[in-house]
Amino acid sequence: MAPPGLGARMAALPVRAKLMAAVGIAALLAVLVAMSTGVRQGDYKVLFANLSEKDGGPIIERLAQMNVPYRFTEGGGAILVPANKVYDLRLKLSAAGLPKGSVNGYELLDKTPFGQTQGQERINLQRALEGELTRTIQSLDSVQAARVHLALPNQNGFFREQQKPSASVVLSLHPGRTLERGQIAGIVHLVSSSVPELNAKAVSVLDGSGALLSSRNDGSAQGLDSQQLQYLREVEASHLKRVIELIEPVVGRDNLRATVSAELDFSQTEALSEAFKPNQGNEPATIRALRSEESSQPGANGAGGVPGATTNQPPVPATAPINGAAPPLQGAPAGQAGNGGRREAETRYEVDKTTRWTRGASGSVRRVNAAVVVNHRISTDAKGKTVSTPLSAEELENLTALVRQGIGFNQERGDSVRVINAPFRIEAPIPVEETPIWKQVWVQDLLRAGMAPAALALVALVIIGSLIKPALKAAMAVPTPPPGAQLSEMVADDAALPVLPAPEPTPMLSATALADANLKLTAVRTMAKDNPAAVANIVRGWVNGEAG
Repeated sequence: MAPPGLGARMAALPVRAKLMAAVGIAALLAVLVAMSTGVRQGDYKVLFANLSEKDGGPIIERLAQMNVPYRFTEGGGAILVPANKVYDLRLKLSAAGLPKGSVNGYELLDKTPFGQTQGQERINLQRALEGELTRTIQSLDSVQAARVHLALPNQNGFFREQQKPSASVVLSLHPGRTLERGQIAGIVHLVSSSVPELNAKAVSVLDGSGALLSSRNDGSAQGLDSQQLQYLREVEASHLKRVIELIEPVVGRDNLRATVSAELDFSQTEALSEAFKPNQGNEPATIRALRSEESSQPGANGAGGVPGATTNQPPVPATAPINGAAPPLQGAPAGQAGNGGRREAETRYEVDKTTRWTRGASGSVRRVNAAVVVNHRISTDAKGKTVSTPLSAEELENLTALVRQGIGFNQERGDSVRVINAPFRIEAPIPVEETPIWKQVWVQDLLRAGMAPAALALVALVIIGSLIKPALKAAMAVPTPPPGAQLSEMVADDAALPVLPAPEPTPMLSATALADANLKLTAVRTMAKDNPAAVANIVRGWVNGEAG
């Protein structure tokens, strides 16, 4: 009789085994589908970052409607989707107007509705300008988010009544980032230059905690302060470098600690002076201008002159001194024709003049202070023991002289130099524990990435081993009848019993031995027919190798 096929064997299984096999196959198919889906989707990438709760809710709802799997970052500020769907989802969500909190710039002016009033147009222009400024400020490395508010008053025809615009900027910085004063001044200058008639003093910059970052001073003054601070640091660093380069070769690399502080004068003074001095030496003065004027007028005939006895005297001969003023004209005698005359002379000389315009230097060194600590001299004796020896007074004096020369010591300026000798405290290095390999980041990322496939593979193995394999094993096994029944069937049917061939007569076997063997064979057949169970046990013992 031929054995039944696999299908017949599966059909002959109990209902419980069939149910377990069906459940196992279904679960295995589900695991395979999940593994293939995960491989097909690949890594997750950022769809939108820095989302607020107001914008995150509608986006999650729309992704759920589109049956798109999503994840969140640890901080919850970004939404991750499968990498092969990032750009498609961005286009679809942008077409739906999500996220609504995105910054809009001049694209607000692309769609102008019919019947738009002048006020609406002015508001849209202000919103567009605020959005463009926000985008530009957010492009800075340290700025995470920004918000710009512009106050643009309505202008009228009266110039005296016009109000100036103002602006406010609120910044949210990345964790651990700060803005320098020069960067804040740049933001102020950016906003003031983008709005007509906006003064830099009218721009306020605040951080996330509400602290005012920009002062009311001009932006140029802030930049000058940062330059002054940088120049001061450069001066101190240059002095310190010279000191270390001089002392380090003498005492050793790790046996020196030094610091230099400088006081600089950044005040600027301008002076203009004019000095007038008389002519110096025996050299004659230089004539600058010479003017001489003389005029005469004829007089009428008749009496003239001064009445009295002087008029009757004859005229005195005219005399003219070489130096000094000329004598006054005397009156003509009476009855003599008189002449009227006038003479003027003016001489201008050059005067020495000195004009001095002085401008004081900015950033001059006002005072320099240097402090140096030198370690004791470390030596090793013949026994290998380390010995610390302080420096002598002469050596300290030589080191002090070197430091003074290095910083350009000036006693009149008030500079000070202090060099001391003290033993350095050497602390044992803190042992750095190496991070176990299972705690390293790349290992954790690898485990996190392979955790899901490994778990699915383990589930598949459990399903195969506990549900499918027992059913297949039961179906593949060949059914064997019980040993007693098999022997009984063989005994009942004489044709089925094996017939032992008659032994060939040998010279060694006698007729008595042959008859004795036939009797034993007949006895075995009778025993197998009467007690098949006992015969089955004997045969089983023979097969197992047990003693009879």
